[in-house]
Amino acid sequence: MLHDPARKTTKPPILIVLHQERSSAGRVGQLLLDKGFPLDIRRPVLGDPLPPTLANHSGAVVFGGPMSANDPDGFVRSEIDWLSVPLKENRPYLGICLGAQMLVRQLGGKVAADRHERVEIGWYPIHPTEKGRLLMQWPKMVYHFHREGFDLPHGADLLAKGDLYPNQAFRYGDNAWGIQFHAELTRAMMQRWVVHGAHRFIMPNAQQGREHLEGRMLFDAPLKAWLSGFLDQVFEKSLQSAD
Repeated sequence: MLHDPARKTTKPPILIVLHQERSSAGRVGQLLLDKGFPLDIRRPVLGDPLPPTLANHSGAVVFGGPMSANDPDGFVRSEIDWLSVPLKENRPYLGICLGAQMLVRQLGGKVAADRHERVEIGWYPIHPTEKGRLLMQWPKMVYHFHREGFDLPHGADLLAKGDLYPNQAFRYGDNAWGIQFHAELTRAMMQRWVVHGAHRFIMPNAQQGREHLEGRMLFDAPLKAWLSGFLDQVFEKSLQSAD
């Protein structure tokens, strides 16, 4: 489904891959539209096909979801296999949470839970590496909603670290990026996650719902500013280098 509001643009669309019927591209989608990118929204879990090439797209974003990159479902395996397309074509790719874990699986790395089954659900600090700091300024706190982490793929550059799950953001090659945390949530999205995900708040290291919403008041503005600049890194700079 192509989401193209009434605005003139010469940029090819960005492929948006979502994993539930009511999932949204959230703030990522809003910012990309503001930057002049139409959105080509697809849900493979509901039967939408993924394109055999990204030649007609500016890149792709694969979002998170309640499933695991280790699940045996056909669409999970197919999405992981499909990631060879942006990698071979050197097209901009951004994986968020599950999307990052799928990229790790495609690159031969492992996705697994903490050995004590601790989770990151709520707001937690991240620490940019030297390579990350050279790219841009990073927020001190980011929002998480995951129970698994990932290895750093062979040949990838680690951009940000975490205290519990060490690999929080990485870049592979010129154009493939993965982040473990969520910067895309609007306030309405966070409220839905807090309501529908409340059963997870009893898990080890999870924060309670009120901490999610209180943390948003404290930490969301710098996270939003970071996201806008990060999307420029992923998509705008790639366009400029292709010109």
